[in-house]
Amino acid sequence: MRIHISADMEGITGLVGADDVQPGGRDYERGRSMMAEDVNAAVRGAVAAGATDIVVNDAHGPMRNLLPEALHPAARLIRGRPKQMGMLEGLTREHDAMICVGYHARAGALGVLSHSFMGHEIEDMWLDGRPVGEIGLAQATAATLGVPLVALTGDDAACAEATAWDDSITTVPVKYAHDRFAAELRPAAEARQAIEEAVTAALSAVPEAPLVPANPRTLTVRWQSASVASTLLGIPGVTTPDSRTAEAHGELPALYRLFGVWMRVAASLGNQPPYC
Repeated sequence: MRIHISADMEGITGLVGADDVQPGGRDYERGRSMMAEDVNAAVRGAVAAGATDIVVNDAHGPMRNLLPEALHPAARLIRGRPKQMGMLEGLTREHDAMICVGYHARAGALGVLSHSFMGHEIEDMWLDGRPVGEIGLAQATAATLGVPLVALTGDDAACAEATAWDDSITTVPVKYAHDRFAAELRPAAEARQAIEEAVTAALSAVPEAPLVPANPRTLTVRWQSASVASTLLGIPGVTTPDSRTAEAHGELPALYRLFGVWMRVAASLGNQPPYC
């Protein structure tokens, strides 16, 4: 059984603020250690379920958060950037299931460190007219490859978003949002045990023939800056329904890869901290 783990950081056990998840932050080194522990719990759960090939993609920020020596030896690590598929780098049709560790709610939701990919710069996103963030876009892209997203960990808002998108996803809330930078924390040992057990259970019930959604899809992104949408018009196939919104119609996962290009364009046009 081949498993892909996409590991973000905002939804990791115990983390609630920018200093926990941004390089240079006063608690970042502790945060990356906490991240490794959550990921390792998922790896242990996958091994217990019979996984023989596990790849972990470091999907947060600089994508150099997980220290290779801190990762469970049963997993291989994809580290660094740029990556053509960003948070889903390394995911292929050959994988039997995907697990998302440390994910967070989309922009506009009241969840811990909630945003969609780029902090303030992305105000909202839609997939076929349905509000979407990192969770929904990951699930839809993986499903198009025939790979089910079977388990997700994060705060309770992220878990609710995941099950609203696909109610078959097993979720593990490791904290309960009180606001965007405040949460009631689940004890770390309890959270890691829950992650391990949930992953084992989810992988023991992977569907043999997962439902593959129809293609093509329409991705719509509303940016904070009109200059981003205007610049993206230079990419063939991009339209702008209004001055701050870019839209494209195409097939996943190619549309996900195109969105990665959009983000690199947006990053070149502005330099805003993601959580201020």
